[in-house]
Amino acid sequence: MSRIGKMPIAIPAGVTVDVAENNMVTVKGPKGTLSRVLAPEMEIKIEGAELTVNRPNDLKRSKSLHGLTRTLISNMIVGVTNGYEKALEINGVGYKAAKEGKKLVLTLGYSHPVEMVDPEGIETKVDGLKVVVSGIDKEKVGQFAAEIRDKRRPEPYKGKGIKYVDEVIRRKAGKTGKK
Repeated sequence: MSRIGKMPIAIPAGVTVDVAENNMVTVKGPKGTLSRVLAPEMEIKIEGAELTVNRPNDLKRSKSLHGLTRTLISNMIVGVTNGYEKALEINGVGYKAAKEGKKLVLTLGYSHPVEMVDPEGIETKVDGLKVVVSGIDKEKVGQFAAEIRDKRRPEPYKGKGIKYVDEVIRRKAGKTGKK
């Protein structure tokens, strides 16, 4: 049995979970609504304030979908109650970020400023050299943060670029001259 898959999910007060046909799960909470179609073979049961996910058999596909399905539903419930945040840090001389309405404008040493429009359901905040991406969908928040980081990845020699706040950059020694 999947250790993660067999754990029940507690449904907090103020959150409603609805399972429609073809395992269309809709979660409504104080921050918004998320819906997703999950694997049709998984059996999702709501009993009171708990939700459980069961698998029909012990095939490899069923085993791998068991924990995944439970985690996806759990992430949806956490998203509509607390939301998700990813913080990025900009390092480098002359590198900066600014917000213009729904646009994030990054100056990253290129010949032009890089402009990124916030996707639907995602909000970015700029605080000096820190960019915070927040929203209710964990997948979208992580994807947009990764796209921002991709505009100028941190390099190992001087550590310049955009990195996650909790990311550690492995530094390399520079060239040594010949004697």
